[in-house]
Amino acid sequence: MQNNPLKGIILMNVAMFLLAGMDGITKTLAADYSVPQILSVRFLIFCLFALAIARPRSLRAAFRSHHPYLQIARSLIILVEIGVFIVALRHLPLADTHAIAGIAPLLVTALAVPFLGEKVGLRRWTAIAIGFVGLLVIVRPGIGIFNPAALIPLVGAALWAVYQILMRKVADDNAATSLLYMAVIGAVVMTALAPFFWRPPDTNGWLLLGALGVVGSLGHFALLKAFQEASASALQPFSYAVLVWATAVGYFVFGDLPDIWTITGAAIIASSGLYAFYRERVRGGKTS
Repeated sequence: MQNNPLKGIILMNVAMFLLAGMDGITKTLAADYSVPQILSVRFLIFCLFALAIARPRSLRAAFRSHHPYLQIARSLIILVEIGVFIVALRHLPLADTHAIAGIAPLLVTALAVPFLGEKVGLRRWTAIAIGFVGLLVIVRPGIGIFNPAALIPLVGAALWAVYQILMRKVADDNAATSLLYMAVIGAVVMTALAPFFWRPPDTNGWLLLGALGVVGSLGHFALLKAFQEASASALQPFSYAVLVWATAVGYFVFGDLPDIWTITGAAIIASSGLYAFYRERVRGGKTS
């Protein structure tokens, strides 16, 4: 029940902090371990967490969905998206990766037209176009310092946008059901793949893998609780706080700071996204 916006905003900021920390741990692990190995441990811990949340209900009831095939598709897409994001973190600083991925909310707005039948007017289309200008400022294609690795988080952003569209499609399912589908399918698929890529972790590796699963699960739980306390329109602007936390983690852990182009592009993208959500809230989802 959405009844405490302030609590929801606090939880949203906690979630963004935890998810940025999770990405910092992931970046450290990605230097030594494969994507399937990292995700297998992460999703096994996440699966235990999801089962604990669903415990008050029977598992049969928890898995009962109005859209089982869409739930499966959504879960597989988020698996690929997370894998792509890990590869991006292997090649790019945290802040740069999140700055490019910040285009995802604008992609959701654009994709909602053909897939959800939503109407988007001139002002929000303009915000989307300006957001893509911000993206070009960051990746700077066609000049000598262009880094092709910048395209990796862009692919991840597109997958994340499709995932969110599917989340809206299955919105009439219980939140615990959606969480359980994602956790169980992720654990099953990655556990099946992991033995082919497994590298025995040392003590530090096991500690980091365990921390990844715990921090990631807590981050997703805080996100879920935030949306139970406040509306999406109230919370969405605070999702860009992850850029601040990712920059802080990148600097203090890896010594990375974004350049002026990344900062400028990220500011353009975030401003465009916030304006698009503002228009959506003002017009109540009507053409704006």
